[in-house]
Amino acid sequence: MHPGQLDVTTDLVTRLVRSQFPAWSDLAVRPVRSHGTVNALFRIGDHLVARLPIQPTDPAGTRKELEAEAGAARRLHTISPYPTPEPVGLGEPGEGYPMPWAVYSWLPGTIAYDADVAGSTGFAEDLATFVRALRAAPTEGRVFTGSWRGGVLTSQDDSVAGGLERSREMIDVDALARLWAELRTTPRTDPDVWAHRDLMPGNLLAENRRLAGVIDVGTFAVADPAMDLAPAWNLLDPGARAEFRSALGSDDDEWRRGMGWSFAQAIGCLWYYVETNPVMSRTAHHTLTALLTASS
Repeated sequence: MHPGQLDVTTDLVTRLVRSQFPAWSDLAVRPVRSHGTVNALFRIGDHLVARLPIQPTDPAGTRKELEAEAGAARRLHTISPYPTPEPVGLGEPGEGYPMPWAVYSWLPGTIAYDADVAGSTGFAEDLATFVRALRAAPTEGRVFTGSWRGGVLTSQDDSVAGGLERSREMIDVDALARLWAELRTTPRTDPDVWAHRDLMPGNLLAENRRLAGVIDVGTFAVADPAMDLAPAWNLLDPGARAEFRSALGSDDDEWRRGMGWSFAQAIGCLWYYVETNPVMSRTAHHTLTALLTASS
């Protein structure tokens, strides 16, 4: 998916586990099919999953990021009403792999990509329950920092412009440009809250058309509350979307900012993953189409 991506194999992960976590040496290591874009995933036995970064970067910097992700995961686990992964261990470079890596608890369930939940009002209600629980947790004075999504929509202008230019043969970019011009300056007066910030279908687990867990929790941080409205457009159909909004009590400004954050993420994924991760690209196309339809 990325230039210079690391080749992470079952044999390599088996060697890493045996050398660094000998207590797990007898556990089977097997790959996990994933539409994620940051880590290669491997089950370790029945209750653990290894997450190995696939892009080579500064190991020291990556270790700090993994430690921060583990801290975020621990905090989220204490406030989420649904299961979320718990950090179990942190691995080091070795055995032919140049980066630190992490081990988390494994959560059962079917990712929403593969579950029939788009029209489930029960699933939408569960999502709203999850988001409300995060919003209710005290931020203790924290505010959004950083350049990733979660501050103000206008911070995404350059990346949106680039995404639109690269997507001209894939979708009606003129209509999208007009929509972005309307969304980007939507007012905001509400304060930052705790937010997952990456509620893609691949990060939502379902069972019996209800929410069974939320994974990939390293982006959990304080941010614009509208960040966690993304499932309204990347997953839910109009009926379930309306239930999600009603359960959250989102006003017009919050809802439109949610549209804006979903737009900014999708327009970057549409062209970038069209060949290397078709599921992500198709999800982006679905999201952008839903946004255009909702705004018409």
